[in-house]
Amino acid sequence: MKDIYFNSNYGKLYEDIEGGESIFYEYNSEYGSINNLFIKKLIPIKLDDHTNYYDITTPYGYGGPIINNYVEGKKEELVKEYYVEFKKFCKKNNIISEFVRFHPLFKNEVDFMKIYEVKNLRKTVGTNLADYDDPFQTEFSKSTRKITRKALRNGVSFEVLRAPETVHEFLEIYYSTMDRNDASEYYYFNEDYFNKCVKYFKENIILVKAIYEGKTIAMGFYFVVNNIIHSHLSGTLSEYLYLSPAYIIKYATTLWGKENGYHLIHHGGGTTNDENDGLLKFKSKFGQHTFFDFSIGTKVWNREVYDILCEEVNADVNGDFFPAYRNLFT
Repeated sequence: MKDIYFNSNYGKLYEDIEGGESIFYEYNSEYGSINNLFIKKLIPIKLDDHTNYYDITTPYGYGGPIINNYVEGKKEELVKEYYVEFKKFCKKNNIISEFVRFHPLFKNEVDFMKIYEVKNLRKTVGTNLADYDDPFQTEFSKSTRKITRKALRNGVSFEVLRAPETVHEFLEIYYSTMDRNDASEYYYFNEDYFNKCVKYFKENIILVKAIYEGKTIAMGFYFVVNNIIHSHLSGTLSEYLYLSPAYIIKYATTLWGKENGYHLIHHGGGTTNDENDGLLKFKSKFGQHTFFDFSIGTKVWNREVYDILCEEVNADVNGDFFPAYRNLFT
């Protein structure tokens, strides 16, 4: 697989969370192949025709349609064919609209500009392991290196586990962090979610521990695929925040990734589109020179029904929220 976000099993992790069905759409032709992984969700609005209508969205994280391979000089023809066939698929399955979170590392939005309305939202951050002999020295900010060294002197150590049998130890720390931050219910992934992660992607998981006086005080949950390490989830026990174990998690992952031949750690972006977003600023401490553009794509596959749905709930068709008819249900 090119990346975990394009794997057919990845969508299965989010069926219950999103309240929909994971579908892996694959188009093949003499010109090449394109995949699109998405969650198909029932639109909770009943019209006079009593038909069930649906919309589709990229599972948590990144994804969208991606070209797997193509005949040289025929990429544009491949995308045109995909458009025709996928439009037929949407019509057959009563799919009204699509929301895509394109992958910032693969820049797959570039190939689909003529299909989707593409908008660049914000930056994401990475730690470049391939181009620097010492990523800790080059990518980490001066203050971050200082905090990391202090944590190490204070006795915080680390451990990296590849392909764990369970993630129970991580759950305790993760849930305590969610409670402390009063996080949205959307981010309280239940135990079944983590069991599915191990079931489908055990070999693609690393757990990174920060340890103090024999106790695990912080953990990071990462996906590893090909030469990329994806930061997925993390947590720190409240009483040990003063030791800055989150910095040790990043440091340990950087060392492990460099030693094991990975090229990049992708930390993701902030929680908002503000360039001064606090989380983005924090992540930038570990990747001073490595940034990517994150874009979304929107597409109305059935304009007639889309407008009727919006009218039914008095939604602003021209507003920023997409799909507009869901504004009242989120």
